[in-house]
Amino acid sequence: MHLNINEANKIFRKSIIKGFFEPELLNLDFKKSPVKHPSITDDGLMQSDLLHVFFDVETGSDYPDGDEWFIVELLFPHDVKLPDSLKGTDYFTTLSIEDGKTYWHHRELIRYKYGKSKKLLDALDFLESKYKELHELLEPLQKDLK
Repeated sequence: MHLNINEANKIFRKSIIKGFFEPELLNLDFKKSPVKHPSITDDGLMQSDLLHVFFDVETGSDYPDGDEWFIVELLFPHDVKLPDSLKGTDYFTTLSIEDGKTYWHHRELIRYKYGKSKKLLDALDFLESKYKELHELLEPLQKDLK
């Protein structure tokens, strides 16, 4: 069986996510998310209903170095108006879903391999710190979600 680079990178990315990132996040008090992402079919993880982590194995999988990184999507699955201070590429941008509703999401490149060295723990630390940073920014909105 011969795999093209796109297929091989998707398999490699999924194995890194399922074999390392998901178990490590579960050790950090994440749990399976009940939220379904509008475009990513795999399940996500969360520590609270405010912010959900999804792994995008598709974007960039056709790149020659696509076995060294993937995109993580941090989803705020609530159709609410965000303050302008939380909008933009550093924070959240809109994600249109059905019925004219809008969720908010933030995408980050997670590079876990540099040349011959794997930096899985560094990548995990970055992902966890980004989750905490964005979650903290969303906490004042929690009262409006009830």
